[in-house]
Amino acid sequence: MHGRVEGARDRCAVAGCGEPGEYKAPLEPANFNGPGNWRFLCLDHVREHNSAYNYFNGMSPEEISAAQTPYGGWERSVRAFSPTAGATPVWSDFADPLDAIAARFRHAREGSSPRFSKPERRALSVLGLGEDCDRHALRNRYSKLVRRYHPDKNGGDRSHETRLGEVIDAYQLLRKATAFA
Repeated sequence: MHGRVEGARDRCAVAGCGEPGEYKAPLEPANFNGPGNWRFLCLDHVREHNSAYNYFNGMSPEEISAAQTPYGGWERSVRAFSPTAGATPVWSDFADPLDAIAARFRHAREGSSPRFSKPERRALSVLGLGEDCDRHALRNRYSKLVRRYHPDKNGGDRSHETRLGEVIDAYQLLRKATAFA
């Protein structure tokens, strides 16, 4: 049975009950917030205890609605793990044989070396992006430029074909850049 404490020696905490107390229940279910004080109850009394518990007791309709959303409880913000998000995490110097984790923080470990190589910076300028861009911005800009210069979008006009080739080459170089690893 789920929640049963094996080998419980105490009797049920409800006065007058002689059954073994095999199930843990918090003393104050309405104010329970973490590992507090417990009491041990028999199966019948723990069922009674659980049926009386109401998570939404004392909440406004707006709070109940917010708690019932699929994202309820996930509102806290977390620092993005990107090279531009501030201090390098302590695990950035992790000995990673495939360099899958530490690659994006290599520039911080090696000093103030640039994030992009010279050809990569040139490719960024072709796409009209700065060195602070991320993978999402790179992909969005590439998609926008391909749609702009593609002959199908220009009524068959092939005058932008050279520029389209430059955009594609720049994206192919940048998508493999270690800065986006």
